Amino acid sequence: EQALIALDQSYNLARLTKAEITLLYVLDEEHSNLFSIFGKEKKAKKEKNKFQKGIKEKLDKLAKETTAKSGVKVNTKICIGKIYDEIVNVANELNAGFIIMGTKGQHGLKKKFIGSNALRVIKESHCPVITIAGTKHRTGCKVIVLPLDLTQETKEKTGMAIEMANHFGSSIKVVSIINTKDELIKEKLNNQLKQVEAFIKRRKVSVTSELIENKNIVEGVLRYSKKVKADLILIMTQSEMDWTDMFIGSSAQEIINNSNVPVLSIHPIDKTESTV
Repeated sequence: EQALIALDQSYNLARLTKAEITLLYVLDEEHSNLFSIFGKEKKAKKEKNKFQKGIKEKLDKLAKETTAKSGVKVNTKICIGKIYDEIVNVANELNAGFIIMGTKGQHGLKKKFIGSNALRVIKESHCPVITIAGTKHRTGCKVIVLPLDLTQETKEKTGMAIEMANHFGSSIKVVSIINTKDELIKEKLNNQLKQVEAFIKRRKVSVTSELIENKNIVEGVLRYSKKVKADLILIMTQSEMDWTDMFIGSSAQEIINNSNVPVLSIHPIDKTESTV
């Protein structure tokens, strides 16, 4: 069900970016081995092929229905292997612009997303990943929330936010959550907010910025996103939202895990790579 909700949310993005959609079904290699219960290898293979054929028929039907509803070309693909590996491999093979995944997540800010296929995909993917929880979403993307901290990498998100805003005609809400009384940090964050806001305005995108105090940074981001009726939260997957934790290890998991708003996760540029 959640995957179908994610599919519904992919239509506009595909249309606006002139992209195709590929519906991917991964038969987990461990589950694939269960066909051995049918005994002889020939019979097990027959049952496995029968199962895959059934999945292919359902995917093709869904693809046809999706094209009819959206006008977007929809392809299908079935793989066998580790779910997160195959998703990333297929995305690389197709040179995908985005991976879009439905996820139910867990509840409670103290719970972690460790071990989930969604988190592994986010960690391994070379392209941005949009995770979609919750069941009610507006069509399109009117409001993008862009959380910023003082790390250099966090500014890399601004370009992606502007790109998405231009596609959808969105406004961007830049926010920094402050959980310290240090006036110097407050001043630095406030100055950065104003700089980023001015940069986005020069790109002719509607933007506001706000500095909010909250002891729990993740809670601050989620509450703010709810307040402004966000359609997308854009996060970086390393060294962000907390000055002590790696973002992919704590805050990112909590935001992805607890947000009913779709979350777009991107990696910072690899500083070890040479540039031309």
